[in-house]
Amino acid sequence: MRRFTVAVVLSLALGSVPTFALAQAKPTTPPAPATQKPTPPPAPATQKPTPPPAPATQKPVTPAPQAAPQPPRPFPEGAKIGYMNIPRIAAESAEGKASTTRVSALREKKLAELNGKNKQLETAQQKLSSGGLLSEEARATTTKEVERLTVEIQRLQQDAEAEMTELQQQLQLEFQRKLSPVIQQVAVEKGLQILLSQTDAGMVWADPGLDLTSDIIKRFDAAAAGAKPPTPPAVRH
Repeated sequence: MRRFTVAVVLSLALGSVPTFALAQAKPTTPPAPATQKPTPPPAPATQKPTPPPAPATQKPVTPAPQAAPQPPRPFPEGAKIGYMNIPRIAAESAEGKASTTRVSALREKKLAELNGKNKQLETAQQKLSSGGLLSEEARATTTKEVERLTVEIQRLQQDAEAEMTELQQQLQLEFQRKLSPVIQQVAVEKGLQILLSQTDAGMVWADPGLDLTSDIIKRFDAAAAGAKPPTPPAVRH
C-alpha cells in the first residue's frame, strides 16, 4: 500500500497577559541597561594560496621510422621459368579497372530499376491493405496492378542477371585477348620456357625475382594507352 506523507502545521495560540493596577507609588526609575562591548569578529585565517602544479613535461614521441620499401628482386639470370598473378593484373591494370567500372555501372543501373519497381509494388500493396477505403472496382484494378508489378520485377531480375553474366563473359574474353600477346612478349624477352599462373599452379614457394606481374602490368598499360611496345629480342637458346 502506498504511503502518503502529510505535513501537519501546528499553530501556537498566544495567551493575553493580564495587566495589574499599581498602587500610588513613585515610579521607580528602571536601571540603565548594562552596556556590553561588542565582541569583534575573529579575523579570517590567512591561508596562502596553493600554487597550481606545474604541468608535466612530456617528451614528444618520435614516430618510429618506416621501413623503406624493398626494391623488386631482379629476375634471376638464366632462369627459364617465371610466374604471374592474374588477379593482381586484373585489379591494377588500366584494362582491368575499366572492366570493373563497366560492371559496376551496369549493376547500379539494374539496381535502380529494381528499386523503382519495388517502390511501385509497395505503394500498390499499401492501397490494398487500406481495408474498406477502396471501392470494388478500385480494389480489382489495384490487385491486377500488384500482379503485373510482381511479374515485371521477376522478369527484370532475370534479365539483369543474364545481362550481368553476358557482360562479365564479354569483358573476360576481351581481357584475355588483349593480355595474351603481352604475356607472350614478356616471356620471349625473358627467354622463358614456361610461365606459370601463381593462383592456378599450386605453387608453394618461388623466388620473388621470378614474379613478372609488375612487368606485365606495365606492358599491358602501355598497350592499352596505344604506346608502341618495344620490339622483343630474339629468343635465347
